Amino acid sequence: MEFELDLVSSVALTLALLLLGNWAARSWKIFSRFAIPGPVVGGFLFALVVLFLREALSFELTLDTTLQSPAMLAFFTTIGLGASLSLMRAGGKFLLIYLVACWGVAIFQNLVGIGLAKALNLNTLLGVMAGSVALEGGHGAAAAFGPTAEELGAQGATAVAIAAATFGLIAGSLIGGPLATWLIKHYGLDIKTREIEAIEETGIDETSEVEEGSLIATAALIGFIVVIGVFLGSWFGDVTGYSLPGYVGAMLIAIVFRNLNDKLGWFSLHGKSLSLISELSLGFFLTQAMMSLKIWDLYSLALPLFIILVVQVVALVLFVVLVVFRMLGKDYDAAVICGGMMGHGLGGTPNAVANMDAIGRRHGLQSRVGMIVVPLSGAVLIDIVALPWIVFCLNWVA
Repeated sequence: MEFELDLVSSVALTLALLLLGNWAARSWKIFSRFAIPGPVVGGFLFALVVLFLREALSFELTLDTTLQSPAMLAFFTTIGLGASLSLMRAGGKFLLIYLVACWGVAIFQNLVGIGLAKALNLNTLLGVMAGSVALEGGHGAAAAFGPTAEELGAQGATAVAIAAATFGLIAGSLIGGPLATWLIKHYGLDIKTREIEAIEETGIDETSEVEEGSLIATAALIGFIVVIGVFLGSWFGDVTGYSLPGYVGAMLIAIVFRNLNDKLGWFSLHGKSLSLISELSLGFFLTQAMMSLKIWDLYSLALPLFIILVVQVVALVLFVVLVVFRMLGKDYDAAVICGGMMGHGLGGTPNAVANMDAIGRRHGLQSRVGMIVVPLSGAVLIDIVALPWIVFCLNWVA
């Protein structure tokens, strides 16, 4: 038996599950402890219900996810609009070192995933899904790139990416704090943080409250950039034969616009409207991606996927301890940032911030450097290299 929800019903259900997931993420300790996003919680609970109906009652339930793609495009555009390269001056050399390390992790994770997938006789596209797509990229990138990999021939790619992102999110939250604490004790580090001066951003208003006019103007700008980005992706594919997803094109156009706008002052960006649209679009598209997850595609991939992810975790730990900690100066700030990198490198920026906050509370001092460097790199600047690299790897191994 099969039943399909129409567009209106699917949207209503998506919003209801987003509300449920956000409530559960705040209220249930198991979710709040690991900083699991509300859309992941709500959407995955529904996916479990769909799995039960399919396996126990032979009942197929499908959704109309037409609006998932526009929401995804809007989200990645807001990420691009937040990528002001002038902010790099605030983090100084720490930001540069950490950012280069993040780019290196993104490159390395995909190579590890591809290599292990070949060794385990899996589709190498699944190795990319279990690389920086799911780990440094988190659930957002997993939900975005999964369908692309499936179009290229990797059955179950979205389910693999989502599962890997969930594994990494939990692993990063469990390991980050203890690793930083071990570094502090092992090296007898003084509990002190470096001074850092933040700079005032240009071209963006972070003080005004959200109003109808500012919200519409911001939405119109995002829509304009999305149209150009989608056209760019389609044109690039036609000319080169190299698949460039529309959301990557939209993000790249947004980055260019933001940094030109900082210099030329074309458009007054409204920070709170941008944040609101970003949060809503991410919540909607990620909830729908989780809702339509085909968990049964993971049945035959559980053990090989687990092997790949364990190797990824061990490799990141060694890189953080042996390379990043030393490059950052082997002090308290370096240890805290390493704890953040475990959260970001395996899960996402919220996990990184949660790790650093927990480390700071335990030792009685928050790292001012870490709280600027890690979120700025992990939430925005990482994608300048990571997304094009993911696109290249998908086309390379397809």
